[in-house]
Amino acid sequence: MGCAELQAMSETLRVATYNVHGCVGTDRRRSEARIADVIASMALDVVGLQELDVNRARSERIDQAAAIAHQLGCHHVFHPAMRNAHEQYGNATISRFPLRLRRTIELRGEGSWYCRETRIALCAEIETQLGAVEIVNTHFGLGRAERLVQAQHLASELEPNKSLILLGDFNSLPASRPVKLLGQHLNDVRIALREPRLHRTFPTRLPIVAVDHIFISDSLRALSISAHRTALSRIASDHFPLVAELALPS
Repeated sequence: MGCAELQAMSETLRVATYNVHGCVGTDRRRSEARIADVIASMALDVVGLQELDVNRARSERIDQAAAIAHQLGCHHVFHPAMRNAHEQYGNATISRFPLRLRRTIELRGEGSWYCRETRIALCAEIETQLGAVEIVNTHFGLGRAERLVQAQHLASELEPNKSLILLGDFNSLPASRPVKLLGQHLNDVRIALREPRLHRTFPTRLPIVAVDHIFISDSLRALSISAHRTALSRIASDHFPLVAELALPS
């Protein structure tokens, strides 16, 4: 089902975070269309995507975020975390609601010696029938010290008095210091729901860790959370999407 078909008035918001691995699946085949099919199968209102290419030789110069949003019939914003001449690599937020890019936070923290990627938080605002909601979409680094610095920096930039959703690939376990620190400022959906299961998202071949997370401000209420595990999502990327159903403030 495409975004144009999801126009009914709703007091809930269905969101997801999805590391798409450059749209390269576990079968080593790159397919933006397959990623879009996974997203469509979840009937989402908004999704934060990480690891997308724009104008990169390795992905045939495709604007991956635009291609996925076009297939879904949705709005999107993209911002690079890294640039190399005309090549870009970063995060995108896709929404069936109108949205605008508010700002991009360039996260502090030096990458580990084996991964020197710069990291960002993409802050976009969607306009639902019940008001504006800010979506902060991020992807933390691989180094333990780096992730803690990034969590501290991001926490200092958040506006939890607003209707706000923070989601992404934090490369951090639920009991880690970065996740606990962010949980002091926003509500971790897993904890809010007292979920006995972790809904592990990585790797799709044998999901053993929960590194993708969704946090919400007090004005929103968590209704459910799950890892979207299907035959298609198992091969489309190395992460499963993490999906949450939220109640909007009326």
